[in-house]
Amino acid sequence: MNHAETPAIRIDGMTVRYGRRVAVDTASLTVPRGSVYALLGRNGAGKSSLVRCALGQQRATSGNTEVLGEDSWKHRTRLMERIGVVAEDADAPPEMRVQQLADFCASLYSRFDTKAFDARLDRFGIAKQTRFGDLSKGQKKQVSLALALATTPELIVLDDPTLGLDVVARKSLFDEVIAELADRGTTVFLTTHDLTGVEHIADRVAIMNDGRIVLEEELETLKARFRRIRFAAQPVALDAASFRTALVRNWGAGTEAIVSNYDDLAFERLRSNATIQSADVSAMSLEEIFIAVAGEKQ
Repeated sequence: MNHAETPAIRIDGMTVRYGRRVAVDTASLTVPRGSVYALLGRNGAGKSSLVRCALGQQRATSGNTEVLGEDSWKHRTRLMERIGVVAEDADAPPEMRVQQLADFCASLYSRFDTKAFDARLDRFGIAKQTRFGDLSKGQKKQVSLALALATTPELIVLDDPTLGLDVVARKSLFDEVIAELADRGTTVFLTTHDLTGVEHIADRVAIMNDGRIVLEEELETLKARFRRIRFAAQPVALDAASFRTALVRNWGAGTEAIVSNYDDLAFERLRSNATIQSADVSAMSLEEIFIAVAGEKQ
């Protein structure tokens, strides 16, 4: 397998335990190079533990993890030169000025692009002499992103980067990620709660629930196979149409079903059934699919 074919991240059977608690349960996923890959999950699903192990910041209890073709635990120091990271909580000494942070990072990363960093700060409207502690939460995230991208990474990892940001700041951050992809084809691996924002940039998604990867596929394939079907009356003969239901609940006097293997022909056969008074189908957003798969069942 050549360099281009080697996945940016390959996780095979990762398990992470804290005492008796299992945070990550035999998780496996593959992040293709040049893609935008979104790992989705509710709080406590195990995303942060998986990310820490993928970055070599923590050793998994079992399983194998390769980043850019190398064991992420054995070669974690060497890999950091090739990976940019934006943590959930942007952190730096509050007294340090933004310029000092850039100078410090430039001393650590041989490919640090000072001009690119300065250009992003200008777009963000952040003065380089500002103390980090005086920045707003959104500005801290923007500085962290600018620093991460300035290292000219092959892979950038964003751990819930838009958490706590307003709409304008979220758009600005995602716009920078999109621009970086267009410029250099950097692989992006992110965890996020901002499903609306990520839906417009992600190529592939995984959904994590109670430590397990319950779904992993191309975003467009996922959206093509999930549909909401609403029936005017009950009961619903979904089994006869061979539909797999992710969720079934009451909808007024009728029933609403979320199916995960939608097919137009199967739906038309179902709708032509003499016992079905009315049935309507509609596409679903990524957020709606996520709620059906990982949300609380009603």
